[in-house]
Amino acid sequence: MPELYEFLVLGAVLFCLSVAGIFLNRKNLIIILMSIELMLLSVNLNFIAFSYFNADIAGQIFVFFILTVAAAESAIGLAILIVLFRGKNTINVADIDMMKG
Repeated sequence: MPELYEFLVLGAVLFCLSVAGIFLNRKNLIIILMSIELMLLSVNLNFIAFSYFNADIAGQIFVFFILTVAAAESAIGLAILIVLFRGKNTINVADIDMMKG
């Protein structure tokens, strides 16, 4: 049976990978969105681990809320991405500067 610290280390590794994915690749919008999703999933892993080891269901309820927000964020983010791609013919973040004032 894995211990709590093993789940926390795995969550920390996933979180660090997602932060590295955001900072190292600032050009591709799809990879940025995937890194944000991985960040949310690493937080979910920590919630579930604490919920299991503390025998409390509150962490699992938070996970459902986070998954709902992540699904909405993915749907809206991909819809915005499609609109931007149709308008600019690129998903490069540096080329999408129409929001600048």
